[in-house]
Amino acid sequence: MKLLLTQCNAARPDKRAIAKVLEEYAMLSKGDATEQTGFLVEGSEIEIDFADAQISTVYRLMRKHDIDYNIID
Repeated sequence: MKLLLTQCNAARPDKRAIAKVLEEYAMLSKGDATEQTGFLVEGSEIEIDFADAQISTVYRLMRKHDIDYNIID
């Protein structure tokens, strides 16, 4: 399932934890996950493909890290 991560509203976003979520559930390499997290925290939208089997966990983690998202596919 594709999600468009639009913004991170956390006052002090935990970049390492967000990158770990992307690495684990979007199956990105550590470097790619860190780079995408940087873009998100700086205000850019990113489009990420997540495994359908884990999507409920991803939704919960996005809410936990105060990340707004839109479902694309």
